Amino acid sequence: MFDVDLVRFERPAGGASGSFYRIEAPDWVNVIPLDADGRVILVRQFRFGVAEVTLEIPGGMCDPGEAPLDAARRELREETSHDAGQLVDLGWVHPNPALQGNRCFSFLARDVAEVGPIRPDADEEIELERVGLDDVPRLIRERRITHSLVVTAFHLLRESGRWPSAR
Repeated sequence: MFDVDLVRFERPAGGASGSFYRIEAPDWVNVIPLDADGRVILVRQFRFGVAEVTLEIPGGMCDPGEAPLDAARRELREETSHDAGQLVDLGWVHPNPALQGNRCFSFLARDVAEVGPIRPDADEEIELERVGLDDVPRLIRERRITHSLVVTAFHLLRESGRWPSAR
């Protein structure tokens, strides 16, 4: 799903021109699913880049022509077997603007309920873990959650003013 292109550029302010490599990637989504008890449904899965199991939120790539909201709902269903009563757009970031032009959209999934079996991709082995939302900052500090886009999603949630208080 990635292409690497050699791109010729002219600097916007003038000056030297040159070439650089650009990674073409589809937009991505991340979803923070909250259950009825205010716990976050996290995903444990092996990540080949770091050769270890990571603790994350559900997420993935937008399919061609798929809106980020639709991709978020699909990824939530596939990776957790849950659907959301409401998906709230928290915003987006550029994952790596030095090399990529895509965006990563983050959503809060409220009122999640189980709707069927987990349907991971062929190369995914997923295990779910539920944690209190107020435990997430500690998990980040302890480096149990290390995926930068997952950390960003929780930051966007806190900054949105939608971080629910402890129950």
